[in-house]
Amino acid sequence: MAEELPGVLVLDVGGAEGVLAELAVLLRKHFHLITMKELLANKRELSARIQSVFVFEGRPQIDRELLQSLPNLRVIGNSGVGVDHLDLALISGFGVKVTNTPHAVADPTADMGMALMLASARRLVEGNV
Repeated sequence: MAEELPGVLVLDVGGAEGVLAELAVLLRKHFHLITMKELLANKRELSARIQSVFVFEGRPQIDRELLQSLPNLRVIGNSGVGVDHLDLALISGFGVKVTNTPHAVADPTADMGMALMLASARRLVEGNV
């Protein structure tokens, strides 16, 4: 029998608030994705399978109720730079680790800043009308 992939909770896949579909394809190679809707519909079976929560654009919200409902949760992976939206004291009180991606958008942000400055200095946007 094949070893079961660890469960990871995401708010949703696709749509306005879900994990990007392209990212979900990558995640599914290593994890069994469980959406919040699936968890709420079948909490008894799925809550024990979840070992990680993938926070994408601040969702799902991590609160005491969610932490209490996930007995095997080990890590919360945040896809952004900061973790100000997470209650680190509460999370660590459950023995859960938090990760983030501090340098993931540094180069693209610098590139966009330079592009905007050059466009402004050379009035490129006005010429594109």
